[in-house]
Order: sequence, then C-alpha cells, then structure tokens
Amino acid sequence: MKLEGLCHCQKVTFSVESHTPFPFNYCYCSICRKTAGGGGFAINLMAETKTLSVQGKKYLSIYEGYKINRWENSQVEETETAKRYFCKYCGSALWLADSRWPEQIYPFASSIDTPLPKPDERFHMMLDFAANWCQIPTAKNEKCFKRYPEEGIADWHRRKGLYDEG
Repeated sequence: MKLEGLCHCQKVTFSVESHTPFPFNYCYCSICRKTAGGGGFAINLMAETKTLSVQGKKYLSIYEGYKINRWENSQVEETETAKRYFCKYCGSALWLADSRWPEQIYPFASSIDTPLPKPDERFHMMLDFAANWCQIPTAKNEKCFKRYPEEGIADWHRRKGLYDEG
C-alpha cells in the first residue's frame, strides 16, 4: 500500500510503500510519548526504506533520543538506536529509522494522510513507561505489554492475513 504523508506546515511531504498499514501498535515509551504529541503514545507503521520519496528534505531534522529509566532517578539507561525524523519548521513527527533494521522505516500513523485500515485489535506496549495520566484501554481486543510484545508488526499482519503483498 502506498502511504502518503506530510508535516503540519506542508514543507515536508513523503511517500513510501508499506506491507503493514494497520495502525495497531501503540508505544508508550518516554521517547515516543514526549516527541509524538499524542495521547501518551505513538503509533508506528512499517515501510520499505528503498521506496521512501521525500520532498522538502531541507526542512527535515533528526532527533536521536536516549532510553531513560525513570525508575532510577532518570539516569540514562542506554543510547537509543532509532533516529526520529521531524519537520524543523513546525515540529511534526514524521518517521523513525533504526540502524538495526536498515531496510525498514517506521512512519508515524499521525503523519499519514492516506486513509488507513482500522485494526480489529490493538497492542499497547512499553506500559512500564506510560505516564500516570494515560488511560490504558482494557477491552478484550486491547492487548497490553509491560515492554515489547513477542509478535512484530509484520508477524501480526501475517497472522491476521493482512500482510499486503503489493
């Protein structure tokens, strides 16, 4: 599925191909929570790096965060490997890339303007780092994880028969 997105001020636009367009994975880690400007979480999709086309590259900036262990006086736990791309003019979060998986990028669902399919269940991950004001849904179709689920984005789509072969 071709995904098209842009920042709020429209200085950065992009498109990318995704086999996994269902926004089901909500991340509550401190980095996603603080950089996404959402409901205490960010929703990442997965797409193929080689298909990324960007207009307005001069307006892009990158944030390389740190994983913070808030349970131990906010000491740096380890360096984060993900780079979060955002518009340096309006601050919109656009996608992240991780050197561990160079063939993939992870667009934020909030930056995508292409209508996305609705998932029949949602995963809430990194709940050990959720803000105390976050209301974590508890319905049967809401799966909760203190850290990472064992099932990845592609695996979830395949299990559900939703992996878009393109």
